[in-house]
Amino acid sequence: MSFGSFEELVNYAIEKEKEAASFYEEVAGQEIFSGSKDMLNDFAKEERKHQKMLEGILSDKGKLSEYKLEWIPDMKRSNYLVEMKYQKGMHYRDILLIAMKREEKALAFYNDAARENNNKDQVKIFRILAQEEAKHKLGLEKLYDDYMAKQGD
Repeated sequence: MSFGSFEELVNYAIEKEKEAASFYEEVAGQEIFSGSKDMLNDFAKEERKHQKMLEGILSDKGKLSEYKLEWIPDMKRSNYLVEMKYQKGMHYRDILLIAMKREEKALAFYNDAARENNNKDQVKIFRILAQEEAKHKLGLEKLYDDYMAKQGD
């Protein structure tokens, strides 16, 4: 994917964060189990934070210097999954699988954006967002592993 300017890239990322938040909010609204509903609402809140971060970057209100980058391990669980579509009443395990795959794609997008950018501050923005997505992905993969362990797998 090619962008004509940094602003186009950031605006695209804002739209993707809005889309992700809306997805999690919509799915949470359809969930009957409180644990799944809470988890999905938490993910929606995180995506809204990313949206605000990106909007702050465009308006020069972002505080890049205060953010510390750290290495987030990748369990790579989602790398071996096929795409699934959400359906109302889906099993908790399947919701986790969908969410892991979504976070994997977001992580790849931000890593690609960082690699393709030459501006040091802009690269840091995308590294920050990649780190945030990596945290989500890792958290989901741990939830999935814990759930599967309880199932005897």
